[in-house]
Amino acid sequence: MNNNNNYNRWNNNGGGNRYQQAPPPPPRQPYQQQQNPNDEQGDKKPQHRRTVDYFGPMGKRMIASNVYNRRRARQPMGHIRPEMSYFTYLLPPSKEQPTVVDVATKFVHVSTNKAKHAIHAIKWTPDAKRVLVSSYSGEFTVWNGLTFNFESIMQAHDSPIFAVEYSHDGDWLISGDQEGTIKYWEPNFNNVNILPKCHDNAIQDLSFSPNDSKFISCSDDQMLKIWNFSTAQEERVLKGHHWDVKCCDWHSSLGLVVSGSKDNLVKLWDPRDATCITTMHDFKHTVAKVRFQKIGNERLLAACSRDHSTRVFDIRTMKPLVAIRMNNDTDLSGIAWHPIHSSILTIGGYDGSMSTYDLKRAIEPEIVMASGPDAVQSQSPFATGNLKDTHVQNITESLHTIPYAHDKAIYTMEYHPLGHLLCTAGADKSLRFWCRARPNDPHGFKDTAYTGESWAEKQQHFGGGGDYRYGSPEEEPQEEVRVPQPQPVLPGFSIPGLS
Repeated sequence: MNNNNNYNRWNNNGGGNRYQQAPPPPPRQPYQQQQNPNDEQGDKKPQHRRTVDYFGPMGKRMIASNVYNRRRARQPMGHIRPEMSYFTYLLPPSKEQPTVVDVATKFVHVSTNKAKHAIHAIKWTPDAKRVLVSSYSGEFTVWNGLTFNFESIMQAHDSPIFAVEYSHDGDWLISGDQEGTIKYWEPNFNNVNILPKCHDNAIQDLSFSPNDSKFISCSDDQMLKIWNFSTAQEERVLKGHHWDVKCCDWHSSLGLVVSGSKDNLVKLWDPRDATCITTMHDFKHTVAKVRFQKIGNERLLAACSRDHSTRVFDIRTMKPLVAIRMNNDTDLSGIAWHPIHSSILTIGGYDGSMSTYDLKRAIEPEIVMASGPDAVQSQSPFATGNLKDTHVQNITESLHTIPYAHDKAIYTMEYHPLGHLLCTAGADKSLRFWCRARPNDPHGFKDTAYTGESWAEKQQHFGGGGDYRYGSPEEEPQEEVRVPQPQPVLPGFSIPGLS
């Protein structure tokens, strides 16, 4: 019966058109933003997420290197003037421009999970688009490296994760936890292998060999172990430390392994026969981090300790060249080499402060910045064979200092492969991003990283959400303010935090 009625309606329709045009939708009403009754102005300001876009500077770098070099008379790029509009002419970090330009001084964003836990290891993914964070809860969290927003989270281990490491080719990821277990992961975080009870205690650090065929692990059981990555079999055991081994690293081009321990010793090992080459007795407290120089002449070794000092060693002479002491006399917990400038070293402390040093001020530039074996032989005095007794140079003034970078200890830090971003994480259960400052930024010294005002108070004052906002000028910090040291000013260029 209903079918007949429908047929009659269609048959009696004006022209018999079966598909009639739908009536036009009602006009849209303008969006009325809900008013906050507690807001005196009656409207809420929109919150914008900060973004550090590196595509523009990379395009300008390609134009400068390809177009200008083809001309007979090379057209100079000019200097960036101390004006915000000149920010678009800022090129990506490079060896040609001064190191002071590429120092990470500006706070960008703070990222925290809903369930907050201490962070002991972070790594940039091989494509350099995301940051992998391993927390004390055994979870992997992935954050976007462009817009700094949350992407994914997964339960990777059943116990706290203290070490993660990508292979040099970017095809594999290994992680170690508190129970001594090592897991193999693919870049898409597919778990392919589990090595239970590799150590009797927590695994503190991991590092791959130059050809990714082997990797080394260190643990609180006073041992280091060399593993065959393909067969997942233990090959050698490095014994010699008398306490917990806190850190290790494998040289990027040499068969050389370094380790730092709670017994205040730094040891260099030969991974072929598991023998100790030399032992350095230069520290008076626990060695927290050791890292080889990844670029330049790759002959420097940096180690930081809880005796308030960081020392840079020359692995050709097995002697320290530089002793760095921070002005606030705090225990040191993390170090990171700059990926572009081989003389830049960033150090993090247990009080949450972060300082950047330029080693060219104390070491001959040829030793730090040589880019190959030929350059080392022709420029470095250490390659002539006439090695003289070099005195340890003391550095007390930093290139730049952020006194309140974190609320608590900084456990780990990692530079972006392009050098324009720096990630830091630690005991305050947050991941923070830092970038290069803008020219003539009026808020260069007005954020909480320099004034010491509580981050929680800022977020509560501006409604939370993880996005940082500047406060009113009338707000006074409740803690004592440590004024950064004055820094050199480049001609025609001004960066907040560096002048």
